[in-house]
Amino acid sequence: MSRQMVRPGGRSARVQASVHAAVRELASEVGRDALTVPMIAQRAGVTPSTIYRRWGDLQELLSDVAVERLRPETAPGDHGALRADLTAWAEQFLDEMSSPTGRAYIRDALLGDPDGSNAGQCSAYAAEQIDVILTRATERGEKTPDVETVIDGVVAPLMYRILFRPDGLDAAYPRRLVTAVLGPTGR
Repeated sequence: MSRQMVRPGGRSARVQASVHAAVRELASEVGRDALTVPMIAQRAGVTPSTIYRRWGDLQELLSDVAVERLRPETAPGDHGALRADLTAWAEQFLDEMSSPTGRAYIRDALLGDPDGSNAGQCSAYAAEQIDVILTRATERGEKTPDVETVIDGVVAPLMYRILFRPDGLDAAYPRRLVTAVLGPTGR
C-alpha cells in the first residue's frame, strides 16, 4: 500500500506531521546529508523504532517528505486563455523544480521509491494541475489537447532537462514546449 495515498488520522497523522516537520527543520539547520533517524526521532518526540516501523529507513522517510513538499499548494493561475495559463504554469514548474531545493526533493522522492509509487504521485500532481488548466480552457470554448499530450510534450522534456541537462534552461524553453504542443498561433 502506498503511504501517500492514505491520509492518516489521529496519532498517526500527528506522528507524520511531527516527523516531517523535524526533517524540514533539521535539514535547514544541519543540512540534509547530516540527517540521521535518531536525530529526527529526538526532534519529533518519537522513538527511532517508530520511524523505522512507519518508513523503513531514512531514505524512504526523506522520499515521503519530498513527495509532500512537491505537492502544489495552489491551483494553477487563470490568465484567461489556454496558452497563457499553460505557459505560466510551465514556467513556474521549471522555476520550482530546477531550484536546488526542487532538484533535491525530486532526487529524494525517487531514491526512496522502490515500487515507483512516489514517482507516480509526483506525476499525478502535474497531471491534476494540467487537467485544471485544460478544463478551464474547454469551458471557455477553446480547443485543447489531452492531459497526456501535455505531459509528453511539456512536462517530460522539462523534467528530463532539469534532471540531466540543466545548463541553459530559461523561461524561453517552456514557452517553446507549449508552442510545440499548442501550435504557433494557439488552438
